[in-house]
Amino acid sequence: MTVSLPLVVVLGFFAWGAVKFLGVRAWVVVLVALFGFWLSHTFLAPAIESGTRSGVDVINGAHD
Repeated sequence: MTVSLPLVVVLGFFAWGAVKFLGVRAWVVVLVALFGFWLSHTFLAPAIESGTRSGVDVINGAHD
């Protein structure tokens, strides 16, 4: 059986855990999320997407 989760759900879980268990302030999580949205509109977006996709492929064991 294969379970598929969007990366945003996994990252949201880690953000929740950081706020709940590590004592990270909620405003820090919001600030980092807003920085991510800002980065998505820069010239770095394709490189970030490619790197993320490659990392997920490595974890999943997928090969081209």
